[in-house]
Amino acid sequence: MSPQGEQQLSYSTPQWWKEAIVYQVYPSSFQSHVGATTGWGSIKGITSRLDYLKGLGIDVVWCSPFFKSPQADMGYDIADYKDIDSRYGTLEDVDDLISGLRERGMKLVVDLVVNHTSDQHPWFVESRSSKDNPKRDWYIWRKPKRSSRTESGSHQEPPNNWAQILGEANSAWKYDPTTDEYYLCLFTPEQPDLNWENPEVRAAVWDVMKFWLERGASGFRLDVINMISKVEGYPDAEIFLDPKSHKYQPAIKYVVNGPKLHDYLQEMYREVLSKYDAITVGEMPGISDENEILRTVGANAGELRMIFIFDLVDIDKPTVRMALKPWDVKEMKAIVSRWQRVMIEKNGWNSVFIENHDNPRSVSRYADDSDEYRRICAKLLALMQTTLGGTLFVYQGEELGMRNVPKSWDIDEEYKDIETINYWNKVKKIYADDPERLQHGRAIIEMKARDHARTPMQWDASPNAGFCDADVTPWMRVNDDHKVINAEAQMAGMDTDTGLTVWQFWAQGIQRRKDHAAAFVYGDLEELIPEHPNVFAYLRTSATGEKWLVLLNYFGRQVEWHLPEQLHVETWICGNYANGQICKPRRGMVPLKPWEGLLAKYT
Repeated sequence: MSPQGEQQLSYSTPQWWKEAIVYQVYPSSFQSHVGATTGWGSIKGITSRLDYLKGLGIDVVWCSPFFKSPQADMGYDIADYKDIDSRYGTLEDVDDLISGLRERGMKLVVDLVVNHTSDQHPWFVESRSSKDNPKRDWYIWRKPKRSSRTESGSHQEPPNNWAQILGEANSAWKYDPTTDEYYLCLFTPEQPDLNWENPEVRAAVWDVMKFWLERGASGFRLDVINMISKVEGYPDAEIFLDPKSHKYQPAIKYVVNGPKLHDYLQEMYREVLSKYDAITVGEMPGISDENEILRTVGANAGELRMIFIFDLVDIDKPTVRMALKPWDVKEMKAIVSRWQRVMIEKNGWNSVFIENHDNPRSVSRYADDSDEYRRICAKLLALMQTTLGGTLFVYQGEELGMRNVPKSWDIDEEYKDIETINYWNKVKKIYADDPERLQHGRAIIEMKARDHARTPMQWDASPNAGFCDADVTPWMRVNDDHKVINAEAQMAGMDTDTGLTVWQFWAQGIQRRKDHAAAFVYGDLEELIPEHPNVFAYLRTSATGEKWLVLLNYFGRQVEWHLPEQLHVETWICGNYANGQICKPRRGMVPLKPWEGLLAKYT
């Protein structure tokens, strides 16, 4: 049902937020400011780099949480939604950031975390103080499951067997002796879940949203927003992980897209979002049902503009994130093509992304990050993303082809993320006498740890990569390759062997996307030869007659790809190997080098 009073919209209805290029800033790692001694990034640091972002072609800056926080989960544990953590700056600094963005025709998206708060938020401090406190019902409290009695008294057990999302060895419930009850904390004990069934909680969230929109923000990224409604009764989860080594089990099916989710999102739209021309993107893990997703992102759904669909970033995930399963290019192509077609045919809207603060570097994960092929592969991934339909999201450093940290780094010393720490502690405990399983656990961290995306931004070849002053120790170690991979070098000149640098290739692709939005943002997409094991090929066409061909070889060897008989290349526009004019056949067989990507106009 469309929101009352609004015109019927469609996939191709122009909207500013559809054409916007969104850049995610992870504030702790983006840029410190001159003279700062904390080793952390800052709001002033972000403001100092706005010209850089403008030059790349960015329209919207999405800033991961900068609110007051104990930083148990790097700011996703918020202690005050209307104040800024002192390590990042002040509210006045955010006002200056918004002003600086406006001066450049850019906008700010705030990262709103309202499935849970910090356990130090005043709401929770009150809630846990007594069962009679007015805010007791602002969180989810349940009595213990008393399974046995001992001489010392009752032995408490959590209300069910749900596992923590950021540490599946632990329960998703935390016992609080003050009131002899457990509270639900799906992510960590420091992040208690809010009780969205309480209308006072929802009203408080609407108040926070209005506060930021009135202050000048242009929208929200809504953290795990599909977890705000849980299945009633809190039943035990099925056994997925070996019960001999895992007492608790993943409960994702009981906490995503619960029975009242759409009621809450529609209320959010009615009470807040319908009154502003805002951009909204919901983080919605664990859901791939087309109809369920379209209930949220349909053009006339009256909920959110778009969501992050996790199918592609979960391509190597079996049951829990810190695990690996094999995948192939055909699977990757099928995921991308599926969601492109779903949104085109059913009037939804996509977000286009393959990196963020919760995932490793894309060039290391989906391609080849070796010195030989890193630049080529980073440009291959850029070509794909800048030619897909939806709103494009770029993560800091992705435009440089930043890669995962070296395998030589000591996990205990250098990795900082709570998920990595919990996982590594579990592995060392369970597999202490099994070197093979221990090495497998290490390999999972080396490929998938969130830490890989959180190393300081590589601005130049100086000590600390220009992230903070040379005499300051950064909160996390700078990647060793920053002397070679950095913004200053990539903006200054061309690659001697492959033409445009990764940064230049991204900037060119973003500008082309803007110039040809009718095709690349709003146009139709037709995949060619879906059964091909290595080449992702598709056509992008517009209602005005533009015709584009994209060829992407996701294989480390040369491939022969045959153009369909009826397709004739008019002009080869760009390629990730190109250092001048592209000399490729316009009909018949097109040889593709390892990891080669090409863009052409066709007739």
